Formats: sequence, structure tokens, C-alpha cells
Amino acid sequence: MNATAPRWASVPDLDTPAVVVDVAVVDRNITRMVHELRDRGVALRPHAKTHKSLDVARLQLSHGATGITTATLGEAEVFVDGGIPDVFIAYPIWAVGRKAQRLADLARRAPRLLVGADNPSGVAALAAAVGRSSRLEVVVEVESGEHRTGVQSPEQAVAVARAILDSGLRLAGVFTHGGHSYASADAALPAANDEVDALLAAAQAIGQLGVDVPMLSAGSTPTALLSSRDGVTEERPGTFVFGDRQQVALGAHPTDAVALFVIATVVSTEVPGQVVLDAGAKILSKDLPATLDGHGFLPHYPQAIVRRVFDHHAIVEVARGEAPALGERVIVVPNHVCPVVNLVDELYLVDDGAVVGRWPVDARGRNT
Repeated sequence: MNATAPRWASVPDLDTPAVVVDVAVVDRNITRMVHELRDRGVALRPHAKTHKSLDVARLQLSHGATGITTATLGEAEVFVDGGIPDVFIAYPIWAVGRKAQRLADLARRAPRLLVGADNPSGVAALAAAVGRSSRLEVVVEVESGEHRTGVQSPEQAVAVARAILDSGLRLAGVFTHGGHSYASADAALPAANDEVDALLAAAQAIGQLGVDVPMLSAGSTPTALLSSRDGVTEERPGTFVFGDRQQVALGAHPTDAVALFVIATVVSTEVPGQVVLDAGAKILSKDLPATLDGHGFLPHYPQAIVRRVFDHHAIVEVARGEAPALGERVIVVPNHVCPVVNLVDELYLVDDGAVVGRWPVDARGRNT
């Protein structure tokens, strides 16, 4: 399964390679996710690592999102300073050295700031950084099948929660990420079940300490509409806002709802059976999920395969009679949109193929 071609053929007035976003499709994607979750009684806290854009975050909030999620302290600094009032750093920050001072400064100026933790030592570092009187809220990360970060059992969740309470910080709840939903098109429902089970078990165990656990936060675009039940209070999908080839292949995103594309130009046709585009790894990235063939998809040339990428070249294997011509502009759907956005300074907004504005990638490169 691949994305369908956009309503427009190309964007003739841009230098290539360029990353373009169909604003009408973005609006529909946000509206759909907010309404689907609201119907389930669940809040949307979208992950901003996908778009890294204040303009997109503001659009999401205006449609009903309750806050945003970031992956790094650097991203959170950009969004807090840009006026976003509720930011969750869904990552177990090790708050020492300069990072401790940055976190303390951010916690003082943020209207609401949450951060993840998955061990008592990490909690102690957070408390030492921000002080007992800080308004910083801490969320216990629970492992639910991806085997990355998070406590491994309800008992460990209790230990982290007790450390949060003893340190004088605020316990906000529990969160998890069902990243194993990306394994295949059949993995989403089992991963969603794992998310729900892990969150409920951790919350129930922590509740025995006699404290409220108001936040049960799940997060992944493939599982967002599947784990939004049974006490889960919010979802943190990110990629849904733009979509990409991987999400379509997994069945997590409608084929006609991809909103972000790379516009590239054919710069060489000298080798038989292939054409070369000017959009290489530094625009498409090298992300190649095991479930996909090639580094991107050309919706107007569905048999073509982006076989290899160099820094500034993409080698596209083409079939006879279906190859784009030298100098032709083509549309490429990236495999994974998140690293693509982080490779450019701005996204060009298009409507019916005409450029109507730009969104700066405000948090580009804010990886620390």
C-alpha cells in the first residue's frame, strides 16, 4: 500500500529539492485526530518532534489539542519560549551539569512543564536541578513492549513514584510508547493492548500509595485510535499530522491524507534503467524500515524505486516507458517524515500547487 498522488502535479516556482506541505490536508488530519479522540473521551497531546514548528503547534492547539509533547529539552525550550503553555518532555532527562540549569530555568518560566523519569536516580537528579518548590511535574515512564526506556514492572513504577513524592516534586501520572507497533501492519492492535495493560497496571500499583494518578498517556500514531480507551487519558501521536510512506504501509494513515512531500528534479538520465534526483540523503534521510522497499515513493511513477541515496543524489530505478524525463520535477513521499523535517529550515505551504506561505522549522537541530 502506498500514498496516492496529491491533487496537484508539482510546484513549479520552487528551487529543488524542497519540502512542501499541503495545508488543507494538514488541517483535515488534525481535525480528524482531535475529533476521533474526543469521541473516546481522550485528549490529544501531539508529539512536536514530527513538525518542530511553532505554527503547527499553535494550529494543533487551536483545533483542540491540550498541549504538546517534545523529545528533548531543547525542543521544549523553543516551544515554551514561543508561547506554548503546556509542554511534556516525554523522555527520561538526566539532569546534570548545564542541562540541570537549563531545566531549572525552563521550569521557572513555563506555565506548565512535565518531564519523564524511569528510575529513582533520575528523579533525584531532577529534584536537585529544580528544587523542592518547583512546579515541575514528573511522569513515570512505563515499558510496554518496545524494550527501550521505562520501568519494567508495576513494582518499579511504585519505586519511581515514591521517589517523586519524597523529593517534593509533583507526580503527574504514567506514560508509555508502543513503538513496537511499527513492526508490521498487524502489530498495532497488540501494541495498543500492551500500552493499555502497562499503564493500567502501573497506575493501579501507584494508586495504592494513596495518591491520585490523573494522567495515563499513551503514544504512537499506529496505536493512537486503538489504545484510547479503558482509562487512558491522552494520546501523543506525532506523525499523523503529515503522514508518510511508512504510516500508510502500516495502515495507520489514510492513503490520500499524506500532507508532506519532497519536490525534486531529475538531474541525470545517463545510466540506462535509472534516473537521478537532486534529493539525496540530506533531504530524504536514510531511514529504510524493513517493511519498505526503497528510500521513498514517487506517486506519479508508482513502479519506480528509490534504490540508493547519497548526500545529494537519489538513484531511482525506473521501468522502460515510465521514467521521468531529464529536468522533470517529481514528487517523493518520504519513508519517515520526522528526520526529513529536521533537515530543512522551512516548510513551503502549498494549496492547489501554489505556494501560499512558509512554516519555519523552529526547533530544527534542538537535539539536546
